[in-house]
Amino acid sequence: MTGPHAAFIIASYAIAFTVIAGLILWTVADWRLTRRALAELEARGGRRRPDGGRT
Repeated sequence: MTGPHAAFIIASYAIAFTVIAGLILWTVADWRLTRRALAELEARGGRRRPDGGRT
């Protein structure tokens, strides 16, 4: 890839990779926080509603 547009193409791939990696990391971090919060609620004796949370 040594054509006149090589720099643009490489930069585009690098930006896309960075954005996707950031989204994956953000999702994993949010999943861990949610799992930790759920564990704390369950440890305090919180119960899930048997009707799926509908009021």
